[in-house]
Amino acid sequence: MLTTFILVVHALIAVALVAVILLQRSEGGALGIGGSGGGLMSARGAADLLTRATAILGTLFIVTSILLAVLAAGMHRGRDIDTSLAKPVTAPVSGPGGINIVPPVVPATTPVTPTEAPAATTPIDQVPVAK
Repeated sequence: MLTTFILVVHALIAVALVAVILLQRSEGGALGIGGSGGGLMSARGAADLLTRATAILGTLFIVTSILLAVLAAGMHRGRDIDTSLAKPVTAPVSGPGGINIVPPVVPATTPVTPTEAPAATTPIDQVPVAK
């Protein structure tokens, strides 16, 4: 609630700061653009008022920016992960195409011996070749 209020105030200050900056006369004269000298206030009084308003609005903008950053950092503190509901996964692993891959079970009573390659019965030079 407080963050929303400060955010709205921050946006209003930003809009006012842009308006005050755009109202100021261009001192550089790069493009010859600037405010006219007429009006209720003198040129010097208007310049002093706009300069002071820019400084105040700029300071308020920085203060609300820092305040929003502090409030945002305070909202997202690190939290502990609750592992009491976690249990190990015992389901079979799903392979390509949704096929369940189950590792082969080798009975403990069957001895595991390497198999030998079958002996060749016909020598390679006597195998008939299709022509």
